[in-house]
Amino acid sequence: MYIPKTFAEDDLGVLHGLIEQVGLATVVSHGEQGLQASHLPLLLVREEGEFGTLYGHFARANPQWRALAAGNEALSIFQGADGYVSPGFYPSKATHGKVVPTWNYQSVHVYGQAEVFDEPQRLLALVSRLSEQHERGRAQPWAVGDAPAEYIDSMLRAIVGFAIPISRIEGKLKLSQNKDAADFSGVQQGLAQSERAEERRLAEVMAKIRP
Repeated sequence: MYIPKTFAEDDLGVLHGLIEQVGLATVVSHGEQGLQASHLPLLLVREEGEFGTLYGHFARANPQWRALAAGNEALSIFQGADGYVSPGFYPSKATHGKVVPTWNYQSVHVYGQAEVFDEPQRLLALVSRLSEQHERGRAQPWAVGDAPAEYIDSMLRAIVGFAIPISRIEGKLKLSQNKDAADFSGVQQGLAQSERAEERRLAEVMAKIRP
């Protein structure tokens, strides 16, 4: 990922936090069938390895897991809030007009080689942890044990799990940090007034880095 120094985020805690906030990753790999990508919810275990370890699972019918099993490196992309930045947001537009459209966003790229597994107990532990993570905070959280055991067994036979110890992690937070205070504020306020919820969320993120 191209990361100008102004937009680089190197704090592992911040990157882990964004991974956990986003949850859904685009997992990209290359194998005999060329480039493949799947959109998968991943579980981050922060304390495993130097940079943490990602866990997830493919449908067994999805051929991409075979590329990971062959030892090919995988790239997992976590895309946070994003939004279009109009030149009209910049007060400097009225001063000199030297402004163009751009796009602000948060993104974390995670690299590593996967270990693939299909042992029933290990898969059960994985899907249980994933469910617990995403059900947390609900008034009546669903648990894997709420479904009939034979049904869960059949679901486990239909998936293949994987673990990706993180070998490299990159973060890019493009949030108008290269603009002066007036233009930064203009972008933040413009996004805050957007009809698009994602852009309003991005404005909240910007407000935290320059209150």
